[in-house]
Amino acid sequence: MSGHYPFGGKANRISAFAFFEKNQLSLELQERYYRWWYDFAKSVVERDADLKVTRSVDFQHYPFGQHAESNFHLHGYKWSTALADLGAFIANVIFPKLTEEQSHKLEHDYEGMMKALLAEREKAPRETPPDVGRYRHV
Repeated sequence: MSGHYPFGGKANRISAFAFFEKNQLSLELQERYYRWWYDFAKSVVERDADLKVTRSVDFQHYPFGQHAESNFHLHGYKWSTALADLGAFIANVIFPKLTEEQSHKLEHDYEGMMKALLAEREKAPRETPPDVGRYRHV
């Protein structure tokens, strides 16, 4: 079920960045994509009794994860790096808890969100990344 999301399967920050590049999402649209997943995960955590007790503390701060608020790549990988952290949590903790009906609803909602983001690409085009090595740190 998680294979078609940029953090499904054996995905990492590189696959998340490749997804953003393929879809030509600007940093603004990348954050909106990330925020959609953050809000989804937070709402699941708040509704699930076990997760609420064990993981709600992780959602008291935005963005989620160990790389939160770190933009240490010259290529502007902030949101792909943050999505790797959040995506691992979603894929490994939340997806296994979803029913088939919830999974289908998520896929439907996701498709709608992606259509809206892709329609806004021309209003907020992706800036050309600097000509430096991939994942070069500052």
